[in-house]
Amino acid sequence: MARSGLGQDPGSTAAVAVIKRALELESESRYPQALVCYQEGIDLLLQILKGTKDETKKCNLRKRISEYMDRAENIKKYLDQEKEAGKYHKQIKIEENATGFSYESLFQEYLNEAVTEVWIEDPYIRYTHQLYNFLRFCEMLVKGPCKVKTIHLLTSLEEGGGKEQQSSGLKEIKESLRSHGVLLELEYSSSIHDREIRFNNGWIIKIGRGLDYFQKPQSRFSLGYCDFDLRPCHETTVDIFHNKHTKKI
Repeated sequence: MARSGLGQDPGSTAAVAVIKRALELESESRYPQALVCYQEGIDLLLQILKGTKDETKKCNLRKRISEYMDRAENIKKYLDQEKEAGKYHKQIKIEENATGFSYESLFQEYLNEAVTEVWIEDPYIRYTHQLYNFLRFCEMLVKGPCKVKTIHLLTSLEEGGGKEQQSSGLKEIKESLRSHGVLLELEYSSSIHDREIRFNNGWIIKIGRGLDYFQKPQSRFSLGYCDFDLRPCHETTVDIFHNKHTKKI
């Protein structure tokens, strides 16, 4: 593996650690994660450069920054080519009891101002906690940075005693979204099983458990009841793809 080539003075310790991680991730072909680390490491090195007066050290820093910028640019070009060819695939494995996987943490990377339309296929938007999950997801979309105007939800219809609860809950969510200038289009199917979320900027996210991957909170006053980054999760897998020709489901 390539060495970072940086000194170990206190001011560069953080940059060395981040660049070292970027090199490791690149060698493992984990390019999206490597790109993030390179970008963070370069920012840290630029901060160090600003505070460096020794010309020799400055020259060495500029050389290293240029090297890592080239690496980051090559990774970015490769990822763009993969996305263009529809070959991009990233997988996230959420372990049982893991935390830090709120909708914001999981989806924010793929949301930008180009997102105006979202398609959600999830057979389990039926019960109270599942309706709240969908509501939280909609809140994230409304907060931005995307400019969502239409949300399409395809789910299954609850046939038992909760049918009225499902219907009234989705109706309230639809009315609330309308007050924020967002149209919610509902469709029901008795044959759907897959869980899939599509953004019209090309990103496709498939979660094994759909939006319902959070564990029940221990109590109403336990950490994680409100902040889902602190809520333990059920084990599941998240597969992320990119296709510039995003189609309706």
